[in-house]
Amino acid sequence: MVRFLDPCTKSGVFLCEITSRLTDGLVSEIPDLHERVDHVRTKQVSGIGITHFTSLLARRSLYCSKHAPGDYSIATGFAGDDGNIWFERLEHRNTGTLCQYCGAPRAIFDRDEDLETHIYEFIHTDNVKARVAELFGDDMQFDVIVSNPPYQLNDGGGAGSSATPLYHRFIEQAKRLEPRYLLMIVPSKWFSGGKGLDDFRATMLSDRRIRSIVDYPNSRDAFDGVDVAGGVMYFLWNRDNPGTCIVETKASGESIVAERSLDEHNVFVRDNRVLSIVTKVQAHGDKPFSALVSARRPFGINSAHEGNTTGDFYLYASRGDGWISRGEVTKGTELIDKWKVLLSKTSSEHAGQTNKSGQKRVLSRIEVMPPGSVATESYLVVGPFTAKHEAAHAAEYLRTRFSRFLVSAILLTQNITRRSFAFVPSQDFSKSWVDEALYEKYGLTSGEIDFIESTIRPMVAGAN
Repeated sequence: MVRFLDPCTKSGVFLCEITSRLTDGLVSEIPDLHERVDHVRTKQVSGIGITHFTSLLARRSLYCSKHAPGDYSIATGFAGDDGNIWFERLEHRNTGTLCQYCGAPRAIFDRDEDLETHIYEFIHTDNVKARVAELFGDDMQFDVIVSNPPYQLNDGGGAGSSATPLYHRFIEQAKRLEPRYLLMIVPSKWFSGGKGLDDFRATMLSDRRIRSIVDYPNSRDAFDGVDVAGGVMYFLWNRDNPGTCIVETKASGESIVAERSLDEHNVFVRDNRVLSIVTKVQAHGDKPFSALVSARRPFGINSAHEGNTTGDFYLYASRGDGWISRGEVTKGTELIDKWKVLLSKTSSEHAGQTNKSGQKRVLSRIEVMPPGSVATESYLVVGPFTAKHEAAHAAEYLRTRFSRFLVSAILLTQNITRRSFAFVPSQDFSKSWVDEALYEKYGLTSGEIDFIESTIRPMVAGAN
């Protein structure tokens, strides 16, 4: 007997679909329909509601009644009101100001009893096996876990807009239950970035039990009208059959499929067509361009700062360029008197979006910064360079389709960081670089060149 679990069920759609297929598939094993319906619902499918309301929805979907043993329930084998759809309102386990399991701020989620606390029991336990046994019985071993878990939780930062990812915690807990199969639909951000996801990404990419990935760079292709920055993906994890992974990218009406290992690089190259280009470039052995790119907030000046009419250094600021005093610059002083390149840390497009011709620009403001200049955290700084012409050549290089294509291979959201340049090779900036010279240097085929130029639109100096 195969048992299924949705550890964060909402309307119960997964459980209903599983139940429908089992009810049809077990006809020869259990010919009596009433007995078969009872068997499937009471012994084979279970769920954990994410809120009280969704638990009621899931029971109505699965049992035709929000009370599992109620008069209108189509399953008659339950004694408890919940049936196999468990929910109980709990409190966050606070350590100081944050929940020790999910990082929820006490100031936001310590709520009155009539409000949801958004505590997901599946990830609020040190021993998920023991907790599942308490909920569903000591003999309950789930063979298949399938879900679309909550993606993130407001953490109170960024003027209320910041959020901490949660979906990876559900995946980690599900693996600890050791099912035969695990399938979840989650954001694709973990491929290359995301708050607190570095260890998770490394573990996923090295896990040879992930046998299939289906990736939607534009989330609307998977969920009509739903915008998830960086897209969404689902994967199949097969406990007993490790090997290479079949990666399918669904974009612009196309489906690109390849079988490969996931850990060729320390980030995941989502498009199989991009992988061959990245491999060629890295085989050349150039130093990474990312070594020239600053970390966040290169001069310690926040993005809300505006330039003044007078000051010691010229300030590049998204709220208005101007001047700033020496005392307001708290880091990066070694860069101030050098030539460098200013680079906006926000992509020119929402990840996955293109212009009418299907091309992306990727990078936005790119300018040469003279000595005596600084920038707010709205920008990254590239350098330092010893002479103006080197900085100008570096800026020219960043405008090439070649370099922006390699940034786009990693960039899944609008936020550009040093890591976004991991695949971009550094060059000799004593001379100028154009796309044709770069294509020749790395031995790209006409097909690879066509792919780059169909993906990335031209960008000229001054076109910010």
